[in-house]
Amino acid sequence: MKLQELMRCAKVWRAGEMLPATGIGTGFQVLDDKLPSGGWPRAGLTEILPATSGIGALRLLLPAFARLSRSGQWIIWISPPHIPYSTVLDKNGVDLARVLIVDLPEEANTAEEQTLWAYEQALKFSDCGAALIWLGSTPDLRLRRLQLAAETGRTWGVVFRPRRFSAQGSPVPLRLELNACQEAEAAASGHMLNIKILKARGINHGAQCRINL
Repeated sequence: MKLQELMRCAKVWRAGEMLPATGIGTGFQVLDDKLPSGGWPRAGLTEILPATSGIGALRLLLPAFARLSRSGQWIIWISPPHIPYSTVLDKNGVDLARVLIVDLPEEANTAEEQTLWAYEQALKFSDCGAALIWLGSTPDLRLRRLQLAAETGRTWGVVFRPRRFSAQGSPVPLRLELNACQEAEAAASGHMLNIKILKARGINHGAQCRINL
């Protein structure tokens, strides 16, 4: 294949090349303006790296979950660390009838492999709008496989990992680091969240925005 033909392939993109605005609206215009597709990707992985738990990582995603579930698509949670609070989901417009929680055995020798297998199947499910998983150290090869599964199933895959992994490279095409604002700032203007875009197509490394949850 010639270079010109390769560059026309949909799987190849150039640094600085923006994607069409066809994403899932985040519910926060300032963030939509920063993301290459004008929102969350409809097919592919997004890596969320919060500084600590409880700073609003899930609340950031709820407007998109509401849109997807109300359009008849499933929101699939694979072994979440905490049981989702149905009252909060319902209050934020998420259709609870379209929320599926997959709780897998906790045996150490099989849990990780079963969790990754279940997540891959969720990503390939054609009626899945978003699939969530919580991971730690994961080989790049496995992340690439999950990315391919998300593209194949046309599913938005959300991968939560601790912020300590933000310094490491990752094949995931969209990576966001989340940090809570200083207490004084939050007290003055509500629950503020700092978002740093570590990696995205067409976005300069380190682009940031601040949203009020």
